[in-house]
Amino acid sequence: MAKSPDSSNSTPSGSSAVKRGLFSRKPKEAKAKKPSRLKQIREVFTMTRRHDPMVPWLMLLVFLGVVAVSFLVGFWLDNWITGLIIGIPLGLLGATFILSRRAERAAFAQIENQPGASGAALGTLRRGWITEEQPVAVNPRTQDAVFRAIGRPGVVLVSEGPTHRVKPLLDAERKRLARILPNVTVHVIESGRGEGQVPISEVAKKMGKLKKELTKLEVNAVSKRIASLGNRLPIPKGIDPYKARPNRGR
Repeated sequence: MAKSPDSSNSTPSGSSAVKRGLFSRKPKEAKAKKPSRLKQIREVFTMTRRHDPMVPWLMLLVFLGVVAVSFLVGFWLDNWITGLIIGIPLGLLGATFILSRRAERAAFAQIENQPGASGAALGTLRRGWITEEQPVAVNPRTQDAVFRAIGRPGVVLVSEGPTHRVKPLLDAERKRLARILPNVTVHVIESGRGEGQVPISEVAKKMGKLKKELTKLEVNAVSKRIASLGNRLPIPKGIDPYKARPNRGR
């Protein structure tokens, strides 16, 4: 019985297609391009101007002021061209510094009064601090929370929420730390706009002014001591503690 020409030719072509699929190189995935520095500055400027309309005028004032001073100094030294050459980059640097400070304030203004704002404030701390993304104590019903940072001043607890509501969380965490770290100072900072509270934009600055009592080695030892005992909150990774709900069936 004669074989069909179509069936005889289909197998080799199919096998060759399979082989080409197995041994052919995978196409390279296009890497996502990072935005350029100028684009990043433009986005930051747009966001800051939206919340602080005065920022362009302040940047212009600083730039012109620095350039004017440099020009006058160069003119006094009979070399005003060099004064301008030095003054223009310094003026741009001063304007960029003003933009960065105002952008930080605008960013804090956006997240103020939102859950987790205190944790975001701890993210702006300089080197030397050990912070945690998740709160160490939280009230799921009111979303009041306590965040922790460890540094050379000791352990710092930063709370968010009204004083009368967050006080039990702070007291419980402070007593827990006193049992496991009796010789380490525990500082308490209440973030917010209430009486005796610190705005989140000033939390990092206030922590930077605390008196240093520990060495760098002691800071690491304190962090490992706390980590070895685990977090009192049973929060698996990837779970948002603010979306947790108390079990009312118990």
